[in-house]
Amino acid sequence: MNFDIDNDKIQIEKDGKLVDCDMLFSFLDKDVKKVFFGYTDHSMKDGREMLYISSLDMDKADVDNPLECLEKVTDPKELEIVGNFLNNIDEEVNG
Repeated sequence: MNFDIDNDKIQIEKDGKLVDCDMLFSFLDKDVKKVFFGYTDHSMKDGREMLYISSLDMDKADVDNPLECLEKVTDPKELEIVGNFLNNIDEEVNG
């Protein structure tokens, strides 16, 4: 996974090809000591834009290249953390 912080871009492998994605958000959850990243390649599924989520474990991150340590978010607790974050944004924006 490649990340260009200056242009808010991340490059992922999808279906065996490298795909450029736009970074949408990132946030730190102090309870699990992870930074969560949300990004999209603007592809659509069921009429909705695809959103990918990865996390960075602050205790395991490589100091020289921390973003090479990004992991897929699959843990139910972490998915709930991200869901709550997105719900809070939705409430702030839409009331």
